[in-house]
Amino acid sequence: MAEPMPRTILITGCNRGIGLELVKQFLVKPTPPEQIFATCRNPDAPQSQELRKLATKHPNLVLIKLEVTDPTSIWKAAKEVEKQLKGCGLNLLINNAGIMTESTLESVDEKDLLHVYTTNVVGPMLVTKAFLSLLKKAAQAVPQAEMSWHKAALINISSITSSIDKAIETFSLFPVLSYRCSKAALNMLTRCQSVVYKEDGILCTAIHPGWVKTDLGGPQAQLTVDESVHGVLKVLCALSKKHNGILVDWEGNTIPW
Repeated sequence: MAEPMPRTILITGCNRGIGLELVKQFLVKPTPPEQIFATCRNPDAPQSQELRKLATKHPNLVLIKLEVTDPTSIWKAAKEVEKQLKGCGLNLLINNAGIMTESTLESVDEKDLLHVYTTNVVGPMLVTKAFLSLLKKAAQAVPQAEMSWHKAALINISSITSSIDKAIETFSLFPVLSYRCSKAALNMLTRCQSVVYKEDGILCTAIHPGWVKTDLGGPQAQLTVDESVHGVLKVLCALSKKHNGILVDWEGNTIPW
């Protein structure tokens, strides 16, 4: 029997990489979500061509303009999604949009660090605040249900490079300082969200999708995008209250902070 999907999903950063593949794999499920809101900076740009083609074939896919560093863009997107939902809530929010720059302890500067933090930490925080009422509405629709992605879930895409515990073994391979620090901050944000939003029945989890062959991961990475997302979706299916406020990888293993 096919695993049922959440009814309504929103994913940021969908014009390429992991975000685009998440959209693709959700769409081909035997029982796909009723509504998938795929957001990106500019749905009309050439880089979004593949996403637009998918939207023409799948009526349950809605493209939404959303720039995670622009509060006005975020709130406009939230209003549009609320309108499209027609009184229903949002079951799953995946904060996937992120950037990585080449920065070491020697080369990093204030401009680089703030630029990466704005996208990787401030962005997910603002996006979540804007869509929180819709997540709460989804959770309130099934108050007795256990925490899961079917009820209401917030997923922040993090990285094993965020782990302070594993820095000794990973830093020489990935010395991307600003990215590491931003994802460590995202982990703290996830942890804090899990404490507060637990009262509303919203599950909050950070996920490391693996070292993936994307623009960020590079061609030498270990996983194809298909393999990574296939694993991530299996993990999402199995999430429960015991995963609230932790960091797990694409195979479901817990990563220490």
